[in-house]
Order: sequence, then C-alpha cells, then structure tokens
Amino acid sequence: MSKKERVLITGAAGFLGSHLCDRFIKEGYHVVGMDNLITGDLRNIEHLIKLVQFEFYHHDVSKFVFVPGELKYILHFASPASPIDYLKIPIQTLKVSSLGTHNLLGLALVKKARILVASTSEVYGDPVVHPQTEDYWGNVNPIGPRGVYDEAKRFMEAITMAYHTYHKLETRIVRIFNTYGPRMRLNDGRVLPAFIGQALRGEDLTIFGDGSQTRSFCYVDDLVEGIYRLLMSNHENPVNIGNPSEITIKEFAEEIIKLTGTKQKIVHKPLPQDDPKQRQPDISLAKKILSWKPKVNRSEGLKITYNYFKNLPKEELFKKEHRQFK
Repeated sequence: MSKKERVLITGAAGFLGSHLCDRFIKEGYHVVGMDNLITGDLRNIEHLIKLVQFEFYHHDVSKFVFVPGELKYILHFASPASPIDYLKIPIQTLKVSSLGTHNLLGLALVKKARILVASTSEVYGDPVVHPQTEDYWGNVNPIGPRGVYDEAKRFMEAITMAYHTYHKLETRIVRIFNTYGPRMRLNDGRVLPAFIGQALRGEDLTIFGDGSQTRSFCYVDDLVEGIYRLLMSNHENPVNIGNPSEITIKEFAEEIIKLTGTKQKIVHKPLPQDDPKQRQPDISLAKKILSWKPKVNRSEGLKITYNYFKNLPKEELFKKEHRQFK
C-alpha cells in the first residue's frame, strides 16, 4: 500500500482488540483504535501509541461515532465479554452491541467500508445441539442474567444482516468461542484467568457445579488469523472461529494445577444460572471457506499465557476489581 489504508477497531484496548491492532499494524494498515476503557486497559496498546500508523480515540461507541478521513474496514469488538463484567454493567452491555453496532453500521455506510462484527458462541445459549454449527439457532433465556450479553449479540447479528440485505453493505460476522492468551485480565471472571490467578495466589481452584461442563479454548493468535481471513473473504453469513478441542472444566483445573506446579485442592460451588453445560465449535465452514484451523495446541498456548500472568506486577495478582463501575 503506497497510501496506508485505514481500519477502525473498536474495543482496541481490550484483550482481543489490542491483538487485532497489532495484526493490522503488522499488515501495513493505519489503525484507528477506539475504546471507552470501561473494561479495556491502555497498557494493552501502550506499545502502539508512539507509532505514526496508530491513533486512539477515547470514546463510547454507544454515542454518535465520527472518524475523519477514509476507512477501508471497521472491526467492532467493543463490549464487556465476561460474566463478571456484564452482570455489573448490564445496560452498557446491551447498548454497546445494539446502539453501538447501529452507529458503526451507519459509519460503514457513509465511509463505504466493509464491517466485521464480533458475535459470540453465547448466541447458542445452553445448546441442545453439539457441537454447535452456524445453522443452529440457539437456546437462550432472554430475561436471565446472561441475557443482556446473549441477546445483545443476537441483535447485533440481526441488524448487521439487515444493513447487508437492505443497504447492500459489505458485512462479516464472526462467532467467537472461548479464547485465551496474554492481555486477558486476571480478575475478569473467566475460567482460565480465574484458575491461573488462584494457583498463583496459593488459593484452592473453584469449580462451579460438578466440573463436567465442557469448554473449548482457542489461543488468541489462531483466533486473530481466523478473523483476518474472514474479513478478507466474500462470506456474509456468520462463521464459527474457535478450537474444537473440548475439555471438561474439572480436567482443565487439573491441567492448570499440573502446569503451575501448585498443590491446591479443587473446591466446588453451585453452578450459576443459565451457565452453558457444553461448548464446542463445529469449524467445518471456516475450514472450507477460509482454509483456517487452529495451530496452537492447548499445552503450548497455556505455557505462554501462564508466563504472561506469572510476570505481572504483584498488585495485579491481588486486584479484586478492574475499576469501579457506575
């Protein structure tokens, strides 16, 4: 590219958003990052701030979004993404994937930009189809505690497809399954950082329920590669991106104890309401249309992630709250 094409990434200071910023900088784009920092952290992008090919807007996409100049692509990754967050800030969670998506679709229309929105495996709810394929409509409780996230993402998909069919806007939808790697927040409530944090603090590992529920963990570099390929593809319908290697939570806790070399016990607490019993992506479509499949196995990815957490400042290890929510 002689003149650098510009890409807008919302949620840029978050876990996934910051890795996407890195990837698009590496690919030669000028990256415009946007984040209201309600769950994001500027430390995730501080290495980019000094670059001429990166600019940052501290802004809430639920309000009107204006970005001067041309945009080639928009990637909408702004949203709380862990139960601990979206149970504390349910209204903001609903707004960022509804009003925020509406604002960004309008911006894409004005800029004639292709937009990719970050949906989630949570649109499948507590699935009765296993593994989950893109044509499964899901089993979601719209008024349960997780509904604020699940239904916001389902609305995001619906309005994105409406803009595609009505306005002929170029849209892409990625359904993201459990992802892990450096820059996750230790206190974000998701199982992997929770287990590693407990191990590093010398606490017992907490399993909710009997531990027979399953998850499938994808390393962040693999996910970013899948997202990049989807953006560059011609496929408009949702695509699952995740690692189909399924493991029970109990087995996963045992893996973490072995990895960290700690002697903690596993303790059990009641399962939260509407917590999915099983989660495994069917990635046949991604393999077919994107020639994509994950490359990093769990043992390799966990070592990298554990080393990241192990080297965090001690105050991060004992921090209970990311920030006070209003």
